[in-house]
Amino acid sequence: MLTAFARAFKTPDLRKKLLFTLGIIVLFRLGSHIPVPGVSYKNVQICVDQAGSNNSLFGLVNMFSGGALLQITIFALGIMPYITASIILQLLTVVIPKLENLKKEGQSGTAKITQYTRYLTVALAILQGTGLVATARTGALFQGCQVASQIVPNRSIFTTIVMVVTMTAGTCVVMWLGELVTDRGIGNGMSILMFISIAAGFMGALWQIKLQGKIAGGWVEFGVVILVGLAMVALVVFVEQAQRRIPVQYAKRMIGRRAYGGTSTYIPLKVNQAGVIPVIFASSLLYIPALIVQFSGSTASWATWIQKHFVKGDHPYYIAAYFLLIVFFAFFYVAISFNPEEVADNMKKYGGFIPGIRAGRPTAEYLSYVLNRITWPGSLYLGLIALVPTMALAGFGANQNFPFGGTSILIIVGVGLETVKQIESQLQQRNYEGFLR
Repeated sequence: MLTAFARAFKTPDLRKKLLFTLGIIVLFRLGSHIPVPGVSYKNVQICVDQAGSNNSLFGLVNMFSGGALLQITIFALGIMPYITASIILQLLTVVIPKLENLKKEGQSGTAKITQYTRYLTVALAILQGTGLVATARTGALFQGCQVASQIVPNRSIFTTIVMVVTMTAGTCVVMWLGELVTDRGIGNGMSILMFISIAAGFMGALWQIKLQGKIAGGWVEFGVVILVGLAMVALVVFVEQAQRRIPVQYAKRMIGRRAYGGTSTYIPLKVNQAGVIPVIFASSLLYIPALIVQFSGSTASWATWIQKHFVKGDHPYYIAAYFLLIVFFAFFYVAISFNPEEVADNMKKYGGFIPGIRAGRPTAEYLSYVLNRITWPGSLYLGLIALVPTMALAGFGANQNFPFGGTSILIIVGVGLETVKQIESQLQQRNYEGFLR
């Protein structure tokens, strides 16, 4: 692997791409430490030290921003508005016929959908930035911190507008940096930035487990977590690479004096067809009740019940709801992202068929049957992986940002595999040995 890295850096064009990607990463991490104008940096650091590690309400967004959210920096919103906008547009493509037609137009339609995604990203950034500023001004961002209400000393309208505009501009810059990496660097830019955001707090979270450990100075807990993490990485790699290959045969066609077709191929159906999307959906949906209680300030019985059962992640009600939502969203996302009838129609149009299955409707029913069968283990696997932070809370007293948590480990392994494969393919084009030997 190290030899492959050395050969990659010896190749001029590949070296330029790697250095360009590293430069963008440095800029991204630099912006994650520059505070927004109007924020008291000293008070923010005090509150982060006191309550930042236990802030479960904004834990998911803080993880995707590389810790920049609770620091209230110019990149505080991170890549999350773009992710949300992309998911919304992907869901709307199934519902709105115009978007569905754009998707079928090829590159021009995809460019138009990307433009809509950018506009929606800006709108979501303004909305989320306004909510973050309002939360910081009221002191609700850090509950239990004595100086939480003094994070934004100047509460004038002008200061609020400047803060919202700065964070929105920061989101646009992050989106632009991601697209630059995709065009001129290595891998998918948005995925790389997401990877860096999560990996930024990885070592700190691991060391925190060692400091909180009680056996042999915390080294026993630290070692156990490392072993569990390696086992989880191996499991995630195995499941992410697993797929059911549906054989497809194309009949021969005579056009003039030449015969076309007659080839054999397959349709790869991944076990985890939905990726990390169901975990993000379920986490975001479970944050809504806690947000409602926090912003309403109600002390009614329903608010007390939500605070007791759906704020802490170790309660049985929360665990059950989280697991069931992940399973539901896994089936929901697969249903909207893979259309068996469309695939069957395309196969029939080009003379393809599955051996032993008639073309047309029987093919669509067979694909739907196979997809449902492999989605069950995929959804259960996602649910179990996502519950690892809960087990860490009970076993090690770790915080919600457990380093080997479900969302983080899925993204890190997935993006890592994708980037390694892209570097490997470029090395193989130059007759070099790649990473995966």
